[in-house]
Amino acid sequence: MSSKILDAIARAEAEERAADLRKRADSWVRPLDSYTKTTSFGAGGSLWSRRHSGQDLATAVGAAVKAMHGGTVVEVGWGGAYGNQIVIKHANHTYSQYAHLSGTLVSPGQKVSTGQRIAVSGSTGNSTGPHLHIEIRTTAAYGSAIDPVAFLRDHGLSL
Repeated sequence: MSSKILDAIARAEAEERAADLRKRADSWVRPLDSYTKTTSFGAGGSLWSRRHSGQDLATAVGAAVKAMHGGTVVEVGWGGAYGNQIVIKHANHTYSQYAHLSGTLVSPGQKVSTGQRIAVSGSTGNSTGPHLHIEIRTTAAYGSAIDPVAFLRDHGLSL
């Protein structure tokens, strides 16, 4: 093959790889490979002071927890009722929270990519069994949570 053809093939492959990277940067992924949806956003119950502020995903202790979207880790550690938790700030001015973790694999200030393993599931804090509690917030503060299932659906992902 001529060098012009080889160069054209190499350029096309590079453009395809770049497009794949852009698509991944805009996408959201499920935080667990295997789970059962349990308590939903807005549910009432004696375990919460108000309404349930996220979506619970029942899973085995020790399951790999993945970042639903790339961003910067802003909080890691004990979160009271949330147990061990991680909060990630995303470029679209939203925050994702992952709670009741048995272990964390990231540090504050660390950049994470979509789908990166960030933690191990558990049952810490105000928890009745092994599960991952996820929240989507409009600020880093408690009280700004929005329905994560609806948010993710609006971003092309079904939980």
